Amino acid sequence: MVTRCATPDEVWQRVAEVLAAAIDGARTIHGRAHIALSGGSAVNSLDLLGPMLPDWRQVHLWYGDERCVPLDDSESNHRAATEHLTAPEATWHPVPTHLGCEAAAEAYADELADVTLDVALNGMGPDGHTASLFPGFPQVTAEGICLPVHDSPKPPSDRVTLTLPKLNASHRIVLAVTGAEKAPVLARVLAGPDPELPASLLDRDKLEVIADAAALDG
Repeated sequence: MVTRCATPDEVWQRVAEVLAAAIDGARTIHGRAHIALSGGSAVNSLDLLGPMLPDWRQVHLWYGDERCVPLDDSESNHRAATEHLTAPEATWHPVPTHLGCEAAAEAYADELADVTLDVALNGMGPDGHTASLFPGFPQVTAEGICLPVHDSPKPPSDRVTLTLPKLNASHRIVLAVTGAEKAPVLARVLAGPDPELPASLLDRDKLEVIADAAALDG
């Protein structure tokens, strides 16, 4: 499913609406909701999401990936999320980056082992990466739940990422894309699964691509 928006602001509005609906639905059915957040420009949707829910009880907030920096570092996805999302009474599950990449990935995998995400929010880089799954990296084809990443082509070099199997086990997946610089790669992603483009390997039966006109038209 592709949702076309005129502007980036409309993308973030739609993303927030999808996340809010998924959280409400999951709490109604299961009594709780599990959501994986993303870093990068996708945090813009979190400013809008907070006020959409009357309360955040029984909402568990996870991460699709994290940079291996202190959680209060300016590069931290957790810091960005907590600065943009007002979610009183939610349960935050930051990646324990103080353990180092390998141990943090192992600990996060253990914590997530019995959790099925209700919705996973993902962004996409101009190279087609999503989460910290980069083209050509062995993590793209790896099994398991959560893995360390070294020598990332984007700084910081050390990261932790959920695997494609874990992301694709989510009940719903959102891929938010904005900007003309991403249009050539987004066209390839929409054309079908391509091992060279990790974002194209997200489960299309569960995926909603939310993109602005620039990303869709170039």
